[in-house]
Amino acid sequence: MTETRNGLVATLVVVGLATLVPSVAAQTGGSSTTDGLIWGLNTELLAVAIPITILVEAILFYTVWRFRAAKSEGAKPTQENRRLEVTWTVTTAIVLLFVGVASYGVLAQDHVTDTGPSEDALEVDVIAEKYSWTFHYPEQNVTTMDTLVLPVDQEVRLNVTSTDWIHSFHVPDMGLKQDAFPGGSNHLTTEPTETGSYQLYCAEFCGVGHSSMLGTVEVKSQEGFQDWLDQQSE
Repeated sequence: MTETRNGLVATLVVVGLATLVPSVAAQTGGSSTTDGLIWGLNTELLAVAIPITILVEAILFYTVWRFRAAKSEGAKPTQENRRLEVTWTVTTAIVLLFVGVASYGVLAQDHVTDTGPSEDALEVDVIAEKYSWTFHYPEQNVTTMDTLVLPVDQEVRLNVTSTDWIHSFHVPDMGLKQDAFPGGSNHLTTEPTETGSYQLYCAEFCGVGHSSMLGTVEVKSQEGFQDWLDQQSE
């Protein structure tokens, strides 16, 4: 009885400590709304997955240790336990339901899965070609090379396309990634939440110059972005 009690206490302590892991590893805010939504979902799933994993492993190790001497007595037949079967079936269903609802709640957001144009969004055409990036602001009639300038705290819709073959627009620190296909457009909608400079990569192997197909995303204040637009128009 004492060994059983100690094993249960140890298991509960381990599970309790595991619940602290997501809060330590959690990202705060993110540099864009897209990044914040993705990390928020990751944290929620970790909050469920890590305690369950540690609980199962703790029970496994405890069982092996508790009944380690029974191997010499021969294997004993298992007995049906309907309460246990119903419990783990219902628990699994609840966990899967939580994962499905949490994932859908994030994937349905237009800042993760683009749902169409917005009247308030800044439209930017992102054009990939061997081995550079071109950014065109149709409403402002401004075009730049290799540096995408965006205003903070304003919704932005990126129309990603290619002039030759498949590339991939990828800004890891902002949670943005979208393939660029010739003859068509894919879209990304997001809202930068922090000013700063972020590295842009091509994440699809596109030839001998793939490694040098880099760019920069500059997120400026509203005033700084307007000043930049005015400079481009001079």
